[in-house]
Parts: sequence; structure tokens; C-alpha cells
Amino acid sequence: MLKIDGKIVARRNEEAMLKALNQFGWLRTRDLAALIWQKGKKKRVNFELQPLMLEAPNMRTCQIVLARLRRKRMVNRIKAPDASWIYGLAVAGARELNRLGIEAKSAEDSLKRISLSFYHHRRIANEVAIIAAIQGFEAVSEFQIAKAKWFGGITGVSSKKPDALAIDGKVVTWIEVERSRRNKKDWGRLMTWLLGIWPADRSMSFNAPLLDGYELLRVLFVCEQPFIDRVIVELKAAGWPEEVIRHRIAAVPLEYVTDAKFIQR
Repeated sequence: MLKIDGKIVARRNEEAMLKALNQFGWLRTRDLAALIWQKGKKKRVNFELQPLMLEAPNMRTCQIVLARLRRKRMVNRIKAPDASWIYGLAVAGARELNRLGIEAKSAEDSLKRISLSFYHHRRIANEVAIIAAIQGFEAVSEFQIAKAKWFGGITGVSSKKPDALAIDGKVVTWIEVERSRRNKKDWGRLMTWLLGIWPADRSMSFNAPLLDGYELLRVLFVCEQPFIDRVIVELKAAGWPEEVIRHRIAAVPLEYVTDAKFIQR
């Protein structure tokens, strides 16, 4: 077997890391190690969110590449509210991606505006999207959605945007990370959207039409148990049978969402 030159491997690793940071806005070391080096499993029919145990050699490789990119001033880092190091594109890193024909901007400003609440919400959404990517799905990050780099554009789908997406062809799993209790108005909007997105005259086996030919298979909530319990109660009250709810709604119920760690070391 022909051995690839080490310089070529190093350059490929650096480009993969810069592209990952451009896709997600910012990531922790473990996120990058999982996304770039963790071996994927055979894609399932439906996306299933299961914790991923990071392999130590992948973490070490990631640290080496990050150190090299920092020496080249292509990435910046800051301490997150939980003391993790998080990385984003520096000006030189964005310039390199643009040279490769990939639209990119420095993350220097956004790295300075990370609050505790925002950090955990984005961290969890990133982990979910990364696990989807490792499972073989096309993952759309919260950062891409916020920048209108998805099929819903600026306005979303029926005025709603997800926190992440796992896509198989044109079939979508819509991901919602629920860290806090919704107020009455926001709760009403969520339920109106859920009840309205699937046409009333379609059976549960039909996916909901979205935009540009995309179809919604199900909505996956990462939430605390009382949240999903309330969703199910209200869907039943609106006339959804249990089998329809099971087909269209999935959940990863947690005791405390903020403590969720889907990418583990």
C-alpha cells in the first residue's frame, strides 16, 4: 500500500479542522476530535442520539493539529464558562478557507460574546449534530442555521428554526434543544407549529412537506422529562393518537439538560 506523505496528511488534517470550525462557528477539542477522527457507524434508518465515547488517540491527534494551527495563527481559543477550551477561526484561518473557495469569516468577535446560557445550548446542539455526522447523516449546525445556510433560509419553516438537523437525502430529523421552560407565548408557538406542520389529511406514514423538496420525518427533543410529558399530553388532547406521536416525536429525556454530555472522554 502506498504511504501518503506526512506533509499531505498534516495539510488535510488542518483543512478538515478549519472547515469544521467554519461549519460550527466554534468547537471544543473533543468536538473536533470526534467530528474529524472518530470512525462512523453504519447509518441507521432513523437518527438515534446516543452518547459517544471518544478514543484517546483521536484526542491526542486533535491536540497536535490544534497546536500547529495556533502556531500558524489560524485559530483562536478562549476559555468557555465550564473551563473548556473552545476554538474558532482566526483571520488567517478564514483567509485560507477563502483561498480554497470556501466562504469563511473570522470568529474573533463571536468568541467574545459567549454567555453561560448560550454556551451550553450551543454546545449541546453541536454535540447532537456531530453525532449525526458520525452516523452518516448530513448535519446542519445551529451556527449554519443562524447564518441562514440551510434550506429554511432567514425566515425558517413556518417561521420556526431548529437547533440542528440530521438529514438523509431529503428526509429531515428536526432537533430541538430545550434548556429552559418556555413562556406561554413560546409554548403556544411550538404547539401551533407541531400541529400545523403535518397536513391533517395525511396518515402518520407520510412525512411533513418542508421547503425545496425536504420532508420532515420527526422532531427530536433534547429536554427534561416534564417538557416532553407536556408535549405528549397536549398532542393527545389535540387528537393525535399514540402511534402517530411515536412516529413523529422522539425525545432524549434528561434530569438536567445543562449536564448532558453526549461526547464523552
